[in-house]
Amino acid sequence: MTNVDLLTDAHLTGARSAENGRSAELVLHDGPLRQTIIALVAGVELGEHNSPPAASIQVLRGKVRVTALGEGDTELGAGELRVLTHERHAVSALEDSAFLLTTVTGVPTA
Repeated sequence: MTNVDLLTDAHLTGARSAENGRSAELVLHDGPLRQTIIALVAGVELGEHNSPPAASIQVLRGKVRVTALGEGDTELGAGELRVLTHERHAVSALEDSAFLLTTVTGVPTA
């Protein structure tokens, strides 16, 4: 069992002391399903990147902005959950933030 609150605290602390202002940990890996806690200090961005076949972001603390081509910007605060675009996107921290990124990286063929 994983205590998400304790991990959130630990990764926010880690991000605040890291040179790049971020900290992350894969906390669940079950076949194609992955869940990762990511913490970013205010002003840090995960630059534009491709999206996996399916993904969601749930903000645990703070506030982030998801920027996606064709969809514009979306701001999310603590407790908010959103499906991530299938287009290239970026995530930036508007304040010290932590979020749970859930992805499905592929579905095995039978």
